[in-house]
Amino acid sequence: MAITNTQNDHPQGQSKLFQSSVMRIEPDWIDYNGHLNMAYYNVLFDRAIDELWLELGIGPDYKTTRHGSTFSAECHVRYLREIHIDDPAQVSILLIAADNKRLHTFEELRHAGEGWLSATSENMHLHMNMESRKVAPFPPDIAASVHALLRAHRSLTRPEGIGRHVAMPTRV
Repeated sequence: MAITNTQNDHPQGQSKLFQSSVMRIEPDWIDYNGHLNMAYYNVLFDRAIDELWLELGIGPDYKTTRHGSTFSAECHVRYLREIHIDDPAQVSILLIAADNKRLHTFEELRHAGEGWLSATSENMHLHMNMESRKVAPFPPDIAASVHALLRAHRSLTRPEGIGRHVAMPTRV
């Protein structure tokens, strides 16, 4: 099942998913198998997260002015369909859960022209105090933005794949 309701509005109070800019698969990202190298899926997901962080007020300026940032703590990527050089790609982001220090996101990478699903990524992000380099609570204004987005995203359909893990099912 795909993530639905994918319009790009400001996240505060919006019950629609965040949509990244359309990105192109760059020639240097193609591996010897002729498709996007697995490392660059994470680059695309990371660029999309950076765009959402700007909307939430935790982009690059946040580190400079308020000494905060986020670190990725965990990531699970599923590679579902090959994507190739020059293909347009777009990422939808669902905020699954959040508390005063963590953000749990689920992303879908789709071919921007044809709409098919190429990969998913589920992530845990930690809010950091960059002076102490320790996990720290969000400031109240950022926490309010995060929780407004979380409330809005709770009403959206949960896509297949959330909570998946690597396993080898036993064969009968």
